[in-house]
Amino acid sequence: MLGGGGVLGAHEVGMLRALDEAGIKPDVVVGTSVGALNGALVAADPAGAVARLAELWRSDVVRTAFAGNWMTRLSTLARTGTHLHPIGPLRQALGAAVGVSLIEDLALPFQCVAASVERASAHWFTSGPLVEAVLASCAVPGLLPPAVIGGEHFFDGGLVHSIPVGRAVRLGAKRVYVLHVGRIERPLTAPRRPWEVGMVAFEIARRHRFAEEMAALPPGVEVHVMPAGVGEPLSPLRYRDLSQISKYMERAYAASSRYLRTRGG
Repeated sequence: MLGGGGVLGAHEVGMLRALDEAGIKPDVVVGTSVGALNGALVAADPAGAVARLAELWRSDVVRTAFAGNWMTRLSTLARTGTHLHPIGPLRQALGAAVGVSLIEDLALPFQCVAASVERASAHWFTSGPLVEAVLASCAVPGLLPPAVIGGEHFFDGGLVHSIPVGRAVRLGAKRVYVLHVGRIERPLTAPRRPWEVGMVAFEIARRHRFAEEMAALPPGVEVHVMPAGVGEPLSPLRYRDLSQISKYMERAYAASSRYLRTRGG
């Protein structure tokens, strides 16, 4: 189960490497937001996913998908009134990275979630065009336009299921490995700046739902929340900053490897 969190999703690559080296192979992959992107590559090529994802994250794909200086972004916002980036570059990057057309053609069962605007509810993509489903799950409000599929508009899956462990359980999973972006390892503090207010409010909502789903786990279900080894504050607002990518991956790999040696293998 791979959660959402923008560029912080590089932590999940380190966790995947630790799981792979421990011989833990997935049977079903569930993802949301950037976790849908990472998860799609895992489901497409389980054996080669770690190497492919590490290469992808260290490449210029993030800058390519979210290209443009502030003037370009403000121009896009002025023209559209709703978002800073067009969705075309991310669609091209995803298509090149995944290489599979339909969800049902993936090597492993895969599902990802997005938030339906018209129905104000979660929508799980279980079949159909893969890239469009992942785009819908990654469509961060304000950064990207909503994805349009079948006349319906979809925003980022993190709005409705940021860490959807409950979905994996409902699919019949008895052992779940939760890969996240590191934020849940840090306690929240009261906001001190205007831009922190919305972030803290969203964190409360996402963590509350995750805690409720963990508390409601049925008997016999084993859940491992992989550690990211986070030591400093993480900001999803720096969504184009690739300077810490390798650090994120290595830190999560080291922390998750230690965890698996003692408790999760």
